[in-house]
Amino acid sequence: MDELKRFWTEHSLLSNWIVLAIGMVVILFFSARHVGFLPSQWAAVIGATILLAGACAWIISWE
Repeated sequence: MDELKRFWTEHSLLSNWIVLAIGMVVILFFSARHVGFLPSQWAAVIGATILLAGACAWIISWE
């Protein structure tokens, strides 16, 4: 647990990105599971979601 706390404090932007990306991908999966995406389409949408999470984490760090 101390390792996680240390990682969170030393790499706050990366930590926020990881947590936000996981949450956004879970929401994406539950909201689009019946759309009928092909595996390559899922990969593209998940990749875009992870990049979007990174942009959001970067904007949050501006304060």
